[in-house]
Amino acid sequence: MQDRISQIFKAIADPTRREIFHALVVASSALTISQIASQFDMTRQGVTKHIKTLEEASLVHLHTKGRERLCQAKPERLADIQQWLRTYEQFWNTKLDDLEHYLSEG
Repeated sequence: MQDRISQIFKAIADPTRREIFHALVVASSALTISQIASQFDMTRQGVTKHIKTLEEASLVHLHTKGRERLCQAKPERLADIQQWLRTYEQFWNTKLDDLEHYLSEG
């Protein structure tokens, strides 16, 4: 689980990768590498490197259709992060409840 979370954090740590992922989620369908690259001020090769990192984190899926490489977002993979964060949410909720109880007694 920790490896998957680390991969996801690595992938979304870069603002360009977050933008690429967001563009794919908003598109709600697969986009070609060229369509994605046209939205960014960088080479197609640069975009491909970012997509490779997103693919390694399983945040996108690449497949070939004819001569085109299509890329589709897999936003459900963010559920691993959400689950990881729940631990800390529970921790802080408990601490804040304890603080509220302490302050109401004083």
